[in-house]
Amino acid sequence: MSMDPSARNRLAILAVRTVNWGSRVTRRGSGTVAGGRIGLQLSPKLLSALARGRTTIVVSGTNGKTTTTAMVAAGWGGDVTTNATGANMPAGHVAALVESSYANAALEVDEAWLPEVVREVGPAVVVLLNLSRDQLDRANEVRQMAERWRRCLSTESGFRGTVVANANDPLVVYAAMGATNVRWCDIPTRWMADAKSCPRCTLAVHYQVSTWSCTCGFAKPTTLSTTLHDGLTVDGVDVPLELSIPGAFNEANAALAITALDEVGVSPLDAVQRINAVRAVAGRFTLRQWNGHTLHLLLAKNPSGFDALLSTVEDDDADVWVAINARIADGRDPSWLYDVPFEKLRGHRVWCLGDRRLDLATRLDYGGVAFEVVNDVDRIPASPEPVALLANYTAFSEWLARSTPC
Repeated sequence: MSMDPSARNRLAILAVRTVNWGSRVTRRGSGTVAGGRIGLQLSPKLLSALARGRTTIVVSGTNGKTTTTAMVAAGWGGDVTTNATGANMPAGHVAALVESSYANAALEVDEAWLPEVVREVGPAVVVLLNLSRDQLDRANEVRQMAERWRRCLSTESGFRGTVVANANDPLVVYAAMGATNVRWCDIPTRWMADAKSCPRCTLAVHYQVSTWSCTCGFAKPTTLSTTLHDGLTVDGVDVPLELSIPGAFNEANAALAITALDEVGVSPLDAVQRINAVRAVAGRFTLRQWNGHTLHLLLAKNPSGFDALLSTVEDDDADVWVAINARIADGRDPSWLYDVPFEKLRGHRVWCLGDRRLDLATRLDYGGVAFEVVNDVDRIPASPEPVALLANYTAFSEWLARSTPC
């Protein structure tokens, strides 16, 4: 005899809590994934059951998911369930929803898992940030990802929520156009190298100032809900965006977050006050102390992300540290380094750190950038000024653990 579904879910929830508690107590993990995996094995529809009755905003894209989700959670106000640790696959979502029963939920979703999460959760809003190459050893080609997104958000799929989408990314536009309800956001988008050809017909996409189009008729949407140029406007309302964290890319993230919150009834003027107050996200953008150095920690994991962060480096001759690993969480293939515009660092001296420091040094040499290969981090000479440290996933985690807050 099969177990009653509600009893199965109760057993699965107990297992999630027990396993994640044990993971934290024994320090074998952060208690955000292992229990979720067990829970889904016991009850495959557990995510759907946990999401039922909640108002959920999900955020997906190649870059900016964690920060934008944190902005959504902060801007919503009050108590919000969220996967703040970045465990962005169903096991992590299950763990977050088990740990908190709050009615509002902001969930970061890995781009490859978006179709399954949308199907199980039935979110009120799906935020689509961008699509670009990432983790070359195992990720889908970006146009395939856009096609999967398009199918899961189409009317035929049964999705009835609203999509908040970046109108300046052709891949995102292609994915969102199948949805019934879309709020288009005209936000600055620097990286277009992965959208050279039209996702609809494969001919070249032509880029002009503030717009883009293809000869097949596929073009940037003109009915815009949100614009971010000289200032932020959401449905005709001027919104005073004055972030505490750096970068034009974070202003774009905030614009999307505020638009998503407007869709669920949160005033943009109320949301922006709370988002402006966000000063750090999971250690990112923070100042840290280590061995006499003050480090400005910045996370980037692919060419698009590095391009955005390089734009925040001051135009001076200060040293810059870059740490690159190529472990499972980073992707084993570091050839993407050759697509990063490291030439922007000419005039700086770059200290090459991490497991793949020699690969990085070779790339910098080709780019005419002065560098030092660091085999022993304790021998880096002291710097009187804060140093920008750009690192990918596991390298960032190592430096976050190694350093202390200022």
